[in-house]
Amino acid sequence: MSFLFVLAVGLVAGTISGIVGTGSSIMLMPVLVYQYGPKQAVPIMAIAAVMANLSRILAWWREVDWRACAAYSITGIPAAALGARTLLVLPSRAVDISIGVFLIAMVPVRHWLARHDLKITLWHLALGGAIIGYLTGIVVSTGPLSVPLFLFYGLTKGAFLATEAASSLGLYLSKSVTFQRFGALTWDVALKGLIAGSSLMFGAFIAKRFVLRLDANVFRLVMDGIMIAAGLSMLWNAAYST
Repeated sequence: MSFLFVLAVGLVAGTISGIVGTGSSIMLMPVLVYQYGPKQAVPIMAIAAVMANLSRILAWWREVDWRACAAYSITGIPAAALGARTLLVLPSRAVDISIGVFLIAMVPVRHWLARHDLKITLWHLALGGAIIGYLTGIVVSTGPLSVPLFLFYGLTKGAFLATEAASSLGLYLSKSVTFQRFGALTWDVALKGLIAGSSLMFGAFIAKRFVLRLDANVFRLVMDGIMIAAGLSMLWNAAYST
C-alpha cells in the first residue's frame, strides 16, 4: 500500500511538474519522508528526479537549448556533488527543517524575482548553476529558483521545459553518484527511487498536451500553494520527530 500511495502522488506530481516545469520533488518529498524518513527520502528523490527530468527531455527533445544547458551544467554539476556531501553530514531533523524553511522562503523570493524583469546571459546561467547546484545537493529541489533563471534567459514553453530538465538532469545525476559513493544510495533505496520515478515519468508525458493551455497566473498560484504546503509538511515532520 505504501508503494501505491507513492505511485499515486508521483503521477499527480509528474503531471503538474510536466506542465509548470518544476514541483515534482516539492510534492513528492513530504510523502517519501513520511514513508521512509528524511535520510532515505533524499537519495530516493534524487533517483526519481533523474527519471522525471529524463522524461521531459524525451517529450521535448527538439526544443533543448544545448548552449544554455552547458553553461548551467558546467558549474552546477560539481556544485551539486558538494552540496550532497554536505547534506550527508547533517542530522535528519536539520534536513527536515532546512528543506521546509527553504520551500516556504522561495515563495517571496520568486515573487521578488518576477517583479524585476531581469535579462540574463550564458555567464549568468553559469553563476546561477553554481549556486543552485549547491543548494540542490542540500535541499532536494531548487526548481523555484531555476525556473525564473531560464525564463529570464528568454526560454518559453517547450524550450523552457526541455532545457531546464536537461540542465537539472546533470545536477541530479551528480547528486546520485555522490550518494552512492558515500553509501547513502543502496540497492533498496535505488529500487524505491525507480518506483517513484516511473510514476513521475508517466505523468510528464500526460502533461505535454496541457502545456500550451496553462495560464501564467494559474502557474504562479499552483507553485505558491505547492511550496507552502510542502514546506509546512516538512516542518511538521521535524517538530513531530522531536
